[in-house]
Amino acid sequence: MASVNISAIFRSLRSRNFKLYFAGQSISLIGTWMQRLAVSWLVYDITHSAFLLGLVMFAGQIPALIFSPYGGALTDRHSRYKILLIAQVASMIQAGLLAFMILGGFYSTTGVLLLSILLGCINAFDIPSRQSLMIELIDDKNDLPNAIALNSSMVNLARLIGPVVAGLLISWVGEGMCFLINTISFIPVIGSLLLINIKPKLIEKTTSSVWEGLKEGYHYLRTKPDLTLMILLMTCVSFSLMPIITLLPIFAKDIFKGNAATLSYLEGAIGLGALGGAIFLAGAKKLKNLPKTIIFSIFIFAGSLLFFSFIPWLGLSLIFLLFAGIGQMIQISGSNSFIQTHVDDKMRGRVISYYAMAFQGMMPIGSFIAGFSANHIGVQNTVIIQSGLGLITGTIFYFLLKKVRLKVVFNERTALRENPEFLI
Repeated sequence: MASVNISAIFRSLRSRNFKLYFAGQSISLIGTWMQRLAVSWLVYDITHSAFLLGLVMFAGQIPALIFSPYGGALTDRHSRYKILLIAQVASMIQAGLLAFMILGGFYSTTGVLLLSILLGCINAFDIPSRQSLMIELIDDKNDLPNAIALNSSMVNLARLIGPVVAGLLISWVGEGMCFLINTISFIPVIGSLLLINIKPKLIEKTTSSVWEGLKEGYHYLRTKPDLTLMILLMTCVSFSLMPIITLLPIFAKDIFKGNAATLSYLEGAIGLGALGGAIFLAGAKKLKNLPKTIIFSIFIFAGSLLFFSFIPWLGLSLIFLLFAGIGQMIQISGSNSFIQTHVDDKMRGRVISYYAMAFQGMMPIGSFIAGFSANHIGVQNTVIIQSGLGLITGTIFYFLLKKVRLKVVFNERTALRENPEFLI
C-alpha cells in the first residue's frame, strides 16, 4: 500500500482545463445526487413497493447496458468534448422536465419512469465521453490517475452534500425543489465546458461502421486479459453489491421508521466513506499491487453490507455504511485507474464503453432483482444474499488474477516488466 502525500492530492489541478472542469462539475454533481435521492424517495413514497422502486432504477440504468458500447465507439470517432457538452445540455433538459412535472402537480410513476429512461439513454453517451475526455484535460499524462481519483473525490463530496440537502428540502418543501435545483446546477458545468480550450484531436478516418468498431474493441480486450478481468470484476460487483443504493429508501422508511432525512443520512454515510477512499487514492502517487488492493476493497464493501443488514440501530448502521463506501470507491476508482492507464488511446472510448456497460449496465439488472427479492423475502435477507455474492466474487477473482499473473510471467514477460504493478 502507498502512503498518502498531502501535497500531491491536488497536483492534477495544475492543468487549466481540468481545473475548469473540476469547478463546474463540483457544483453540478450536488444537484445530480439531490435528484437521485429525490427520485428514489418519491417512487417508494407514492408506491410503497420495493418491486416498483427496483423497476424504476432498472429503467433508468438499463439503457447503459444497451447503448454504452455504441456511445464509446462514437467517442473514438468524433469529438469527445462535443459529445459531452451535448449530453450535459440534454441532462439539463431532462431535469427541467422532471421539475416541471413534479412542481406542476401532475406527476405519476409512469412519468418518472419515462424520464428516468431518457436520462439513462443520455448517460450511455455521457459516461464514455466524460471518462475518455479526462486524459485530454490534463497537461501531464502522469497525473491521469490523480485526476481520476480527484474526480472521484469530487463525486463523493457531492454524494455527501447532495443527499443531505435533498433530505432537508423534501421534508420542508417536497421533491420538486430538488429537481429544479438540479436543473440550475447544470449551468456551471456547461459554462466551464465552454471555457475549456482543447486542441482539436486528429481522429483517424475510417470507413468501417460503428458496430465494426465495437467488434474491434471486443477483439482488443481478448488480447488484454488484465483489462478483461477488471471489466468482468466490475460486472459482478455492479450486479451483486451496487444495488444496495436501490434498497436504502426501504431501510430508511421501514427498518429505521424514518423519513427522507433518514435516507439522506444513509446515503451520506456511504458518500463520506467513498470520499475518504477517493482521497486516499488521490494522495497515493503509486499503489503497488493495485489489483490486490481492489480485491481487498471488495471484501470490505461486501463484509460491511453484511453487518449492516443485521443492525436495527441507525447510528451503528451508519458506521458500517461508511466502511462500505470506502470499499466501494477504492474498487471503482482503482479499476478505472487501472483501465485508463493500461489501454491504448485509440481504443480508449471503446474499452471505457465496455467498462461503463459493466458498471452502469449490470446495476439495473441487480436493482430489479433486488427489488423483486425484497418484495418477497424482505430487504434484510436480500442484502445478506447480495453480500454473500460479493464475498464469493472477491474470492473467485483473487485466484483469477493470480492465474493471469502466471500467464503473463510465462507468455508476456515484456508486458509484465512494463506493468509491474499488476503483480498480486
